[in-house]
Amino acid sequence: MLRILSAFVLLILVVANYAKTFAQTEKAIQYLSGKDNENTVDWDFWVSGGRKAGQWSKIAVPSHWEQQGFGSYNYGRDYVTYGKNFQFNEEYAVYRHNFTIPTAWKDKKVSIVFEGSMTDTEVKINGKVAGPTHQGSFYRFAYDISDKIKVGGNNTIEVVVWKMSKDRTVNNAERLADYWIFGGIYRPVYLQATPKQHITWTAIDAKADGTFKTNIHVENIQSKSNVKVDIKDKLGKIVATNTVVVNPNDSVVSLKLTVKNPKLWTAETPNLYHAEYSLLQNNKTTYKQKERFGFRTIEVRQGDGIYVNGTKIKMKGVNRHVWWPETGRSVNKNIDLQDVKLIKEMNMNAVRCSHYPPDKAFLEICDSLGLYVLDELAGWQKAYGTDVGRKLVKELVMRDVNHPSIILWANGNEGGHNKELVAEYGKYDLSNRTVIHAHHRPGNEINGIDCNHYEDYYSTKKILEGPNIYMPTEFLHAQDDGGAAAGLADIWELHWKSKLGAGGFIWNLADEGLVRTDFNNQIDINGVNAPDGILGPHRQKEGSFYAIREIYAPVHIKMKKLPIAFDGRILVENRYHFTNLNSCKFEYRLVNYQKPYANTAGIANEIVKAVASPTINPIDSGFVQLNLPANWKDYDALLLTAVDHHNKEIFTWSWQVKNSSHVTASILPLDTRTAVESVEDSLNYSLKANGITAFISKKTGLLVDLANDYSMKMAFRNGPVLVNGTSTFVSIQRKDDGENKVIEALYQGDLKFIRWTMRPDGWLKLDYQYHLNADVPFAGVSFDFPESYMLSAKWLGNGPHRVWKNRTQGVFRNNWEKMYNDSKPGVGPWNFPEFKGYFSNINWIQFNSVQGKFLVATDQDDLFVRLFDFHGMSGPQGYPQLPKGNVSFLDAIPAIGSKLALGINNNAGVNGPAGELNKMREPVTRTLYFYFGTPKGSKDNTQFEMPKVNVLTD
Repeated sequence: MLRILSAFVLLILVVANYAKTFAQTEKAIQYLSGKDNENTVDWDFWVSGGRKAGQWSKIAVPSHWEQQGFGSYNYGRDYVTYGKNFQFNEEYAVYRHNFTIPTAWKDKKVSIVFEGSMTDTEVKINGKVAGPTHQGSFYRFAYDISDKIKVGGNNTIEVVVWKMSKDRTVNNAERLADYWIFGGIYRPVYLQATPKQHITWTAIDAKADGTFKTNIHVENIQSKSNVKVDIKDKLGKIVATNTVVVNPNDSVVSLKLTVKNPKLWTAETPNLYHAEYSLLQNNKTTYKQKERFGFRTIEVRQGDGIYVNGTKIKMKGVNRHVWWPETGRSVNKNIDLQDVKLIKEMNMNAVRCSHYPPDKAFLEICDSLGLYVLDELAGWQKAYGTDVGRKLVKELVMRDVNHPSIILWANGNEGGHNKELVAEYGKYDLSNRTVIHAHHRPGNEINGIDCNHYEDYYSTKKILEGPNIYMPTEFLHAQDDGGAAAGLADIWELHWKSKLGAGGFIWNLADEGLVRTDFNNQIDINGVNAPDGILGPHRQKEGSFYAIREIYAPVHIKMKKLPIAFDGRILVENRYHFTNLNSCKFEYRLVNYQKPYANTAGIANEIVKAVASPTINPIDSGFVQLNLPANWKDYDALLLTAVDHHNKEIFTWSWQVKNSSHVTASILPLDTRTAVESVEDSLNYSLKANGITAFISKKTGLLVDLANDYSMKMAFRNGPVLVNGTSTFVSIQRKDDGENKVIEALYQGDLKFIRWTMRPDGWLKLDYQYHLNADVPFAGVSFDFPESYMLSAKWLGNGPHRVWKNRTQGVFRNNWEKMYNDSKPGVGPWNFPEFKGYFSNINWIQFNSVQGKFLVATDQDDLFVRLFDFHGMSGPQGYPQLPKGNVSFLDAIPAIGSKLALGINNNAGVNGPAGELNKMREPVTRTLYFYFGTPKGSKDNTQFEMPKVNVLTD
């Protein structure tokens, strides 16, 4: 027993000694601040101007001082908005903090590292200046403070941070920009300790053929040593190794090796490896560190395209600011992870880090989940000076060089290009990635890539003729409800089908809504400047999010309606670059929907069946075969869902099975019937049945009033009026049609007739015809109904989000129900999906108001319903034109332009054919059915409700 105990103690000592040795050979880290915006450390703080100026207090680090209740708020374009010229000393702050250095760090090199500070930053340790004042807000910088610290004793750090830079070019590049600017130490601060002889940093070039090259930068090597590099796979298995000699006074050595048949990194297959570096002296490991990387080859083939691992790729990208409403650009890994997941949920494969490098965690997540990244040097529309720019390029590339997700460097934005810096990237990037200019002026293309911003459909078509690869680093514009997906389908097809089209990056991911600590924590979007996102500030999903998801779906299905002789075969195009569709999963659902007066919305019953995945190579087409049951036509709709090889849903498509006349016929008959009464007075005809009375004007033929014996009057009236076109009243007459009573009015002009028919069950039928023979933004008819009376709506059709003519994607067929809200995209409240707007492919819609319920249905296809006044944009050029009235039943709806597409109806047509006016050449005849109230004899007519059953089949 004693022998066993002694052996156990010995084992513990060996393990402890090994752990101690291992710990001593790696970089040691001690945080002085917190690690992110949710885990902070209080430092002493004093600010020169604004709120709480001139008084010492505490502040959370990392943070922006504005979000902690100090100083004043500034938007980068305040010099335009308010004519305000920022001054260097206008607002600065002093930070102080005490810390202790572990005794184990004796004889170590100790550095202090700042991940990001806005902007000019002077650091003192124990009263001694650590080094030159750092200029530049978005970059990691460090000072060797080994000779300034007291090991084992108390130490003091004092940091002075100026909100504006003393360097004019730094202000021009980062501060005078179209985004919020802040002050403060907003990313973590920490100490790091290494042996005096150590590896400082490494650069990796790992190609798709398995060749691995690395530059290993070392410091203070005193005797002949070795560096060994082990390549490990995700399971930790060593798959290759090699060693290189390091001589005294060497600052960098190079090493090569080869890995056989490596698993390659792409955005679709983010396979990662680790390179473990060990510094060996007398065969003893004195220092080690590791880098994560991926094997991939990036090529820019001028006059052709951008290639990854020999395959041409096209960017389905978005621009992203580092942002969170409560904490500005101080974020955490969970926010970074959420953003990457949201980008990939939209079926995007790329992100541009606009307009500055992000925190490192974001890039690590892009590596592991798979996104192509443009890493960008700041320079909003003016460039850094050469001297400061060289330092910042070095800091940018040294920090980020080994991320496989980064495929291009962006040397500034929209004129913020210092061409003297282009060669600087290659000094630190062993793989020598291509440098681009994210520009908005012709003539700034570089290295065979043109990135010109905000070209429209027709100018894009021209640019794609060559000679350069075209990859707009900003295109369209997501302000409010316009731009992000409006016209995207047309422009994306140009890029997809063009040899020189490399895709592009939508502006941008999320609204920069800032929680203002000086305005009772209200969200401020700085007018039209900051609400530019597909998502709200807290990542609320707008309709464009889902439209992009369908447009960019790598499983590409063009079928909009089921063909008459549908046999279960659906043509599918594989728009992956590297993935066969046999690695995806498919299932279909046949569904029946709840009826209008059911107590619930959604699906009443369904069957679900897996589908054999087709073998379709990237860029090829083929068929998905659904083995439909014999009774499949008895269902309301067919839904198809595709799931990717990471088990994430790609998209769900839906198709109407029963035709609209069948759907409407199933909800029209009611048990209660009375004789139809038809009377008149000097002003109106009235039609009454089953307790419902409709009053039709003798002078206009329009519905002017409603009454219901079982509830109050309904304010639904003054229709149908044409939303476009002319109508001159000619005549009106009363007719009998069997047991039905009819009022028919005739017109001259574009409106031809209106016919009202009251049935014994209380359904009021409306037939009308118009012929515009014109190009119009919208076509159909409207009624009045007070928006303030509305409580909710339920409908059978596409939803839950509204659509535009050039953004019909992203919705699917269901029985939807929404409470009233007055959400204004980009302005707030960010309450989605919006209640108001245009909704497509409606069979019936039930309104729930303070006056009771009423139902409108059609037995024809392709009806759009417009709900109330709503605004698609908050830009200075005004709102898209809206139809007259409050509730419209339309056969054509308008497109929406982007913030940057000015003119009539925001000139949506410049972004492609889907944005052009509707060409209404043929006569339109439409039938609507109305039921004003809730049918008698049941509570909400629950006899219409079907029990919800989920039937799973093999």
